[in-house]
Amino acid sequence: MAKTKPMRGRKQSRRGPAARLLPRRALRVPRSGLHEQAATKLRELIVRGDLLPGEPLLEIGMSEALGISRTPLREALKQLATEGLVELRLNRSAVVAPLRREELTELFEAVGGIERCAAELAAIRMTSQDVARLEALQRRIEWHHGRGELRDYFEVNQQIHGAIVGFAQNAVLKAAHEALLPRVERARLFALSARGRWNESVNEHRQILIALEAGDGARAGQLLGRHVRRTGEIVADTLTNGKAAS
Repeated sequence: MAKTKPMRGRKQSRRGPAARLLPRRALRVPRSGLHEQAATKLRELIVRGDLLPGEPLLEIGMSEALGISRTPLREALKQLATEGLVELRLNRSAVVAPLRREELTELFEAVGGIERCAAELAAIRMTSQDVARLEALQRRIEWHHGRGELRDYFEVNQQIHGAIVGFAQNAVLKAAHEALLPRVERARLFALSARGRWNESVNEHRQILIALEAGDGARAGQLLGRHVRRTGEIVADTLTNGKAAS
């Protein structure tokens, strides 16, 4: 009796269903590239005011300055546009996003709420090491304030705000805060440059620290929320008086 040969079915793919349905190029995991480095540098320049609100970001000049081609530069600008720091314009150069009074009012309302909640939680969740860190940061901002070192003060000021949010031990609050941080940082530096605000800020930070040390969440939250809103008011008033580029 003749043996029947087993039917040969289609060769089973070892690549998996996704690999069979998608081209190989679509499955490649993107690596950290030039556009992320460019975005980091441009973000720093915008936040620190080296690139002014409304300033055109000419592709040729920017790509030469950063030492990259125009393709990663465009990707970097798209990323910064999602963060609210850059505005893309059809058939025209991108520009640094202007500081607009209405948007900043809403921004500081949101950030004030986030940081107020964070301070309330941090006051009851902070460790002694956390308190010691805030005390050290407070000494540093007072040192820089006494020496008139605004940029150094600003850097430490941002560390204090970030630390308080971190000490709240709430991942959702932290993520929401980080999403708004680049726009907030730029406006905070602008506010600190206003006459009289720098002195106010130092004193307000000292009172916030005292409340946190005492474990008084309600007062710490109230003070920090008011501190953030006051910064927003300073920026809004300055814009109203026509003292900012737009």
